[in-house]
Amino acid sequence: MNFKDKVIYQAYTKSFNDTDGNGLGDIKGVTEKLPYLEKLGIDMVWLNPFYPSPQNDNGYDIADYTAVDPMYGTMEDVEEMIAEGEKRGIQFMFDLVLNHTSTEHEWFQKALAGDKKYQDYYIIRDPVEGQDFPTNWESKFGGPSWEQFGDTGKFYLSLFDPTQADLDWRNPEVREEAAKIVQFWIDKGVKGFRFDVINLIGKDEELVNATGDIDQEKSLYTDRPIVHDYLRELNQKTFGNHPEVITVGEMSSTSIESSIGYTHPDNDELTMVFSFHHLKVDYPNKEKWSKAPFDFLELKEIMHDWQIGLGENGGWNALFWNNHDQPRTVSRFGDDEKYREKSATGQGHILHFMQGTPYVYMGEEIGMTNPHFTELDQYRDIESHNAYKELIAKGKTPEESLEILAEKSRDNGRTPMQWSAEENGGFTSGTPWLQLADNYKEINVEKELESGEIFPYYQKLIQLRKEHAIMRDGSYASMFLDHEQVWAYRRQLDGEEWITFANFYDTPVSIDISSEVDGDKWNYLLGNYGEKAFSQVLELAPYEAVTFTNK
Repeated sequence: MNFKDKVIYQAYTKSFNDTDGNGLGDIKGVTEKLPYLEKLGIDMVWLNPFYPSPQNDNGYDIADYTAVDPMYGTMEDVEEMIAEGEKRGIQFMFDLVLNHTSTEHEWFQKALAGDKKYQDYYIIRDPVEGQDFPTNWESKFGGPSWEQFGDTGKFYLSLFDPTQADLDWRNPEVREEAAKIVQFWIDKGVKGFRFDVINLIGKDEELVNATGDIDQEKSLYTDRPIVHDYLRELNQKTFGNHPEVITVGEMSSTSIESSIGYTHPDNDELTMVFSFHHLKVDYPNKEKWSKAPFDFLELKEIMHDWQIGLGENGGWNALFWNNHDQPRTVSRFGDDEKYREKSATGQGHILHFMQGTPYVYMGEEIGMTNPHFTELDQYRDIESHNAYKELIAKGKTPEESLEILAEKSRDNGRTPMQWSAEENGGFTSGTPWLQLADNYKEINVEKELESGEIFPYYQKLIQLRKEHAIMRDGSYASMFLDHEQVWAYRRQLDGEEWITFANFYDTPVSIDISSEVDGDKWNYLLGNYGEKAFSQVLELAPYEAVTFTNK
């Protein structure tokens, strides 16, 4: 089975399943739920970081890359999880943050203590004459991207939280350390890696001021050409020697052209990329912290461009609606009350029938929603608290600011998994690190397995990928790209053709498809309203999705 056959499930370790009552998900909790994941039919589980960390950025500030934070368990727990997964045909993808370390990492601490070798592991500079810092770059979490390096008068680069110090990949010793880390986990039986913000590792030797334009500023440290060299070197030293290992690069603000380079098999870099342009279609004027309707035509166009751009040029897409950094799309792009089930199955249908590797984010398969928090102290995310302060400073009322957080906070996707109607959704016997959505008594795995429609629909989508080459390898072409309510496309392979139509809204729609689809010899394949007869004038119910085949 190659990577094109696989469907990957993301379990946000901290929120998945707690077995020891400390309010945090743990490694044993993942092992305990492997039968459930096997039932769903997925092939690989991507786990968010569980390494030792001060948790200033929920574990993406790593203090030791080859150990397990005691709050998540032990190395023995990890080894047991990998072994138990193997028995069920489930592999694991581990999350590595190689762009930066926690300032608590031994390397940074040695650098602070004056060790020149480790000072060269980081990007440390003098302030430029006439300004406070080496450059005027902004941190992605707000504020300057430079922090004082002890009492030396110098500053270290920190593109995220001040406790996350960027590594200097120009130093071959840093690249050697990265390879050792990857190899360590390969030797443990890990078959996949998700590399966090990996396209930021190629900083130039000379760092220059930004002009004030956000895109220009990002271009100074994003997708620099040398990133391809670094990834190729890492590939050749480690996972490239293990053809079964799957890699995905999280690519911040990347381009189609760069991503073709990252994922083309001839380049020996990565298997696939995560890009996020499609999840910014409700950012008016690129402003995330706002409340605005999403732009459906832009959403379709972006997905189309990536399908065609990568698909026709030898690249490969990672397909996803949800992850731990995003609000849940059933709430964001759908109707999470009246049409929750149809929104969830419709969105799943659209995604899984595309070309690429689908990712299912924990809870997506049961239609979990945003928690609709109403108070600031319900949020744990540092980015959300910073955003609230900035919104207030810009003149928004507390009520307006909280409404924006309820739409855009990363914590929307981080609420604990809802396993049952028991207290805390069966996630923990203790106090959960983050409050659950109040609807867990109605929306939970136990109830969904008994009588739900979303989980069985995801099972079918996953099964189809295993059975049909066209779903994996077929070409992709959009239809009705300018239709304001319908999402439609075709897949073709060796004379076989599948056509997919989806109503993305809560009002019924009728569409004459005769300009795009010939004849009437089309057979129903799958739809979230059940069996449907083909017609040249297609009537689609709210959030209905359906695929027909010429076979």
